[in-house]
Amino acid sequence: MSADLRQSHGAPASHQRPAARPRELQDGLNHRLYHPLAWRLAVQLSATPVTPNAVSVAGALLVVMAGLAYVGLPWPVGAVAGLCLHMSWHVFDGADGDLARLTGRSSPSGELVDGICDYASHIVLYLLLGFQLQQSLGAIAWLPTLGAGLSRVVQANWYETRRRQYQWWAYGVPWLRQTQDQRGQRASGLGAAYLKLAQRTGPRSEALDAAIAGAADDAQALARVRQAVRDASAALLPPTPLLGANYRTIGLGLSMLAGSPLWYFLYEAAALNLLLLGSILRAARGVRTVSLGLAHAPAPSTRR
Repeated sequence: MSADLRQSHGAPASHQRPAARPRELQDGLNHRLYHPLAWRLAVQLSATPVTPNAVSVAGALLVVMAGLAYVGLPWPVGAVAGLCLHMSWHVFDGADGDLARLTGRSSPSGELVDGICDYASHIVLYLLLGFQLQQSLGAIAWLPTLGAGLSRVVQANWYETRRRQYQWWAYGVPWLRQTQDQRGQRASGLGAAYLKLAQRTGPRSEALDAAIAGAADDAQALARVRQAVRDASAALLPPTPLLGANYRTIGLGLSMLAGSPLWYFLYEAAALNLLLLGSILRAARGVRTVSLGLAHAPAPSTRR
């Protein structure tokens, strides 16, 4: 899913570029390449009937086309073409949210469509790569393929939900979890599975959630809590962009240039899972530290 959430419904925005995304949420590729290109694409599409969901679907098709290029075109043309197509997906993955904000068509359902497109298209990609690997390794090829695919689901879920939870704590940007909570509803289907997986791998954050909720009616207290979260961003956010989609795409492209998806599958199932484990432990410590700091902080002065 796109790192920047589609927000609540509102009036169509002007084509003036919005305030810069928080820098702590952007790696180098997003900051210098994908986000600027996504914004330009969204501006161009805002004058057309194209919807944000259509952009999400187009991005999914780019991922599938990348897979077809990887397995269907001769090396190294297929490896280069697949990498370029896969990198283009990142632009569309940011443009759908930008277009939604530009045209006032943001909604929680758009977030879910975006997520379904991302997951479904990458399932197809992994299946295509698995079939290619089977040609050289036989049926055993499906072990690293399945291991890498399942690892990606868990790693990507953890990476994105941690960033989205941080955006809620630090900036008040709602996401699927907060939208459901605020409406007194429970997510269903894929949305429920997504949130359940996030809950299983994420740190216990009831104290921090309670601090945000308890300060909702006190602007001064809420600002203090959000500032404490931003001050602890290094501990609360994933410590490396390697768990995100941007560098996975580069890693897969390099693996295909080396002649096989096997190297990428092993990297994803082994190295990135070790990195995930360390990140989970680090995030848990970060949430505890911020929660304890807020619990022992002096109460704000009485509002006038």
